[in-house]
Amino acid sequence: MIVPEARRKWLAAAVPALLMLLVAPLALKRLGRLPQVTPATQAAAVLPTAAPAPAAAGPAGELPNIDAARAMQYVKEVVDFGPRPIGSEAHKRLEAYLVAHLKGATIEHDDFTAATPEGNFPIHNIVAKFSGTKPGVVIIATHYDTLMRVKGFVGANDGGSGTGLLLELAHHLRGAKRNGYSVWLVWLDGEEAIRQWSPTDSLYGSRHLAEKWQKDGSISQVKAFLLADMIGDADLNIDRDQNSTPWLEDLVYEAASKLGYQSHFFSRSLPVEDDHLPFAKASVPVADLIDFEYGYHNVFWHTTQDTLDKLSPKSLEITGDVMLETVRLLDQK
Repeated sequence: MIVPEARRKWLAAAVPALLMLLVAPLALKRLGRLPQVTPATQAAAVLPTAAPAPAAAGPAGELPNIDAARAMQYVKEVVDFGPRPIGSEAHKRLEAYLVAHLKGATIEHDDFTAATPEGNFPIHNIVAKFSGTKPGVVIIATHYDTLMRVKGFVGANDGGSGTGLLLELAHHLRGAKRNGYSVWLVWLDGEEAIRQWSPTDSLYGSRHLAEKWQKDGSISQVKAFLLADMIGDADLNIDRDQNSTPWLEDLVYEAASKLGYQSHFFSRSLPVEDDHLPFAKASVPVADLIDFEYGYHNVFWHTTQDTLDKLSPKSLEITGDVMLETVRLLDQK
């Protein structure tokens, strides 16, 4: 993904008579995929004005709750494959691992060859379909490839966290047909740029899959597209993405508030270029759940410091539970 690196500094002064807090947002900096991106101004976050509702139970009378330890174990096993750029042996082994852990699901493979600045590479999107009783589909997606141009990059957070989380979500979707929309879990390939981020050197898998589903009509079934990217950071602060669909972002915040996790969401707002964009261009409502403040000044992003010790099972739990609750809220629409 590519986003501006935003840093908000708040200046607060207590006013004894009114007990009010004055907040002065300072200028924010933009950081693109590479250091030479031109600085730009960053807008402030816009949060829903309604007060958070009390926790509400799902159809079965229970709140969503993933197994945080199991999700973290999946992430560890994914990272244990090492660097996983497209075309590598580790990438192939990870594909086999994912398919083996999705037994019992209806699996669709979207395989093709992508022309990149460094030649042709095989790309493999993996879709696990879980049926519902209501016409329509909610997609929950992530990317499973890792950056090619940084030697030794294992992508624990950037690639690994979403990959492991979706495997955990599969546990909640197996078995009886769910009472609501069908849910498709999608592991997208080729998200990372091969040479330098651009509209043609990035998002290889998502661009192809969105185009394929437009051609065969599948896209008309999709009610919402939820993307999980870089959601394992131990200091979890999910950004409000300005390139996402506002009403769906509001619904994500409503879900977080119902579960008591609103403090981890939307303290800042910034535009994100990520795997949701091809689906947004196809008129699908989209929401990118991403924490693009990975270490102070994003110091761990796209470096060999993106390792398991920076992650937390609780962050996976928060993101997974909020995604499941968002799907439940979508079922009610």
